[in-house]
Amino acid sequence: MKIQTHELKNANGMRVVVSNVGCAIINLCVPGKDGKIRDVVLGLDKPEDYLGKHYYLGVIIGRVGNRICNGKFTFEGKEYQLATNDGEQHLHGGVEGFDKKIWHIVEATEQKITFSYTSPDGEENYPGDLTTHCTYTLTDDNALRIDYLAETDTKTIANLTNHSYFNLEGHDAPGIYGHTMQINADQLTDVDETLIPTGGFVNVAGTPFDFNTPHTIGERIETAGNVNKTGGYDHNYVLNGKSSAAVVSAPGSGITMTVTTDMPGMQFYSGNFIDGSVTGKGVTYQKHSGFCLETQLYPDTVNHPNFPSCVVEKGKPVRSFTTFAFS
Repeated sequence: MKIQTHELKNANGMRVVVSNVGCAIINLCVPGKDGKIRDVVLGLDKPEDYLGKHYYLGVIIGRVGNRICNGKFTFEGKEYQLATNDGEQHLHGGVEGFDKKIWHIVEATEQKITFSYTSPDGEENYPGDLTTHCTYTLTDDNALRIDYLAETDTKTIANLTNHSYFNLEGHDAPGIYGHTMQINADQLTDVDETLIPTGGFVNVAGTPFDFNTPHTIGERIETAGNVNKTGGYDHNYVLNGKSSAAVVSAPGSGITMTVTTDMPGMQFYSGNFIDGSVTGKGVTYQKHSGFCLETQLYPDTVNHPNFPSCVVEKGKPVRSFTTFAFS
C-alpha cells in the first residue's frame, strides 16, 4: 500500500499533517498569542520514518495500548503469550503494533480524514480479527477531534489511543517544564516498579501527582520520577468525569490545550525515555522534550476484572473520542 500524507486546515491558520503510517500526526500547527504559528507536536521528517524507531511519536497505538503484565492474559478460557518488548512487559501492541501499519485512507477532505486497518486473527498473537477506524477532524474552533471505532467478527480485546508528544512552546523548544498542567482526576491506578498495575488505586491528594489545581510540569517532576523510578511522570490518571480531562498552558506562546474524552483513564507521560537518538523536523529530541496525554482504558486492564472492560464483541462496535482544543 502506498505511503501517503494529508493536510487538514481551517480558516484560522491551524494546520494538521497526518500520514497513513500509523495514522501519525506529523505536524500540528497552532497560532500563538503573538500570531506566530507554532508546530506543537514532536514528529519525524518523512512518513516512511515512522516505520522505524520513533518512541511512538504521534501515532495510533493498538491493538492494546500501554502495558500488559509479562505479556500474558487469559481470554475465553485460553492463555495468550504476547511479545515482551518492554523488559518483561508487553507494550503498545507489541513488536509491530498499529503504529507500524500502513492504514487505508477511507475518505479525506480539507478538515477530515478517516483511516482503517484490519488486524487479522493471530497478529502479534492477539485473538480474532479486529477492524479499526480512526477519524481526525479539524474544527473551525481550533480543535482536533479523534474518533475511534473498533469492531470484530470474533470476540477480542482492544484499547486504542493516540501517542502524540506535545510541546506548546513549539516542538523545537528545549523542554516542557514551564507548562502549567491541570488534570481532573482524584486517583491513579497503583503500579509496581515495572509500571504494572497492582489492581488498586492511589489518591493523588498531597502527592506530586495531584494536578487538580494547576502546577507546572517541572515543579515536582523529579520527586514524581523517584516514586517508581520512571524519571518523571508515566502514570494512568482515573478521570473524575468533569467537563475536561486536562488543561495545559504554555506561558511563552500563550497556547492553551484542553483535552476532553469519554475514556475513563489518561496516561500522563513526560517523555522520560527520549534519549537524543531520534531526530525529526530538524531537531534532536531529548528527555522531557514533549508530554503525552494518552486517553485510554487502564493499563493491563485485561488482567484486572475490576478495571473497565477492553472486550470487543461481534456485532457490538466500540466507539470512543478525544478532542484536543487549542486557544
